[in-house]
Amino acid sequence: MHGWLAQKMLMEKNYRVLPVSLKEKEIGGLPALATINDIHEPVDTLTLYLSPDKVDACVKDILALKPRRVIFNPGTESAAAMQQLQNNGIDVEQACTLVLLRTGQFD
Repeated sequence: MHGWLAQKMLMEKNYRVLPVSLKEKEIGGLPALATINDIHEPVDTLTLYLSPDKVDACVKDILALKPRRVIFNPGTESAAAMQQLQNNGIDVEQACTLVLLRTGQFD
């Protein structure tokens, strides 16, 4: 639920959004990509709404994507994943994307 709200707010603020979902074909009017590996353009910020075990399972894909920053929303935190990303030069932030957007701290 929060992922969809974050997508909606990002779109309202004119950010380009590429939703990823194994289950959904469309999210918020946008086609959903099946995996992170289906993203074929530079990504500044990846905001996660996954359980920690699913985050751990996709760390290699995140590293291959090379986003500038990954936001670990509440409930997604994985110390191992965060450490791996930081070790590879990716900024990691433990925060709520919705709060960052609402308070002007997203950028």
